[in-house]
Amino acid sequence: MYAAVNGTRIYYEIIGKGRPLLMVHGNGEDHKIFDVAAGKLRERYKVYLVDLRGHGKSDRIDEYHYSDMAEDLNVFMRMLNMNDVIYYGYSDGGIVGLLLAMKSDRITRLFVSGANLKFRGLTRRCRFMIASKYLFTRDPKLKMMMKEPDIDLIDLSHIKAKTMVLAGEKDLVRYEESKSIADAIPYATLRIINGENHGSYIVHSKKIADILMEELND
Repeated sequence: MYAAVNGTRIYYEIIGKGRPLLMVHGNGEDHKIFDVAAGKLRERYKVYLVDLRGHGKSDRIDEYHYSDMAEDLNVFMRMLNMNDVIYYGYSDGGIVGLLLAMKSDRITRLFVSGANLKFRGLTRRCRFMIASKYLFTRDPKLKMMMKEPDIDLIDLSHIKAKTMVLAGEKDLVRYEESKSIADAIPYATLRIINGENHGSYIVHSKKIADILMEELND
């Protein structure tokens, strides 16, 4: 299915029944990375799987900004009359989730995995890899990652949703960055997943489903 938002069309699928759970992928990916997790989560939740603008089956675009993606989802939730939403975002989807939760009271539970506030919040090795790849590809999605996001810690204090910040023990995001995010959001918690890297417990994995179901069972 497609939703027309902010001058573009974003693709989405809905599976399951129950409280709405919006799952958002990372840079250069699409909703299919959650195939295994969504298959389990659908037993308890109404899972919304979205392709961000310029990704997957959504319309192509020339220029990428996290703020545009967040506003797309803000309109999307309003169009579908989604309330009391659980939001789970991975990597870029986590960044979008932070921006979205700052201005939307529709999100009451927020989970972000491997999100960063600034480009320097990534490990040095990761920054080098992104910059090197951009030199050869000129991929606008990589350009966005090098220039954005630009979120100040004070901005995170506006988030009202009950929040958990997740990261792998061997994540591409620096531990200090993940901790800073959790510390800046009122009453947020930080959970480091032992033995995992940036996406090993998320992409085509049921581990993230187990984590979400465990945390939401409080």
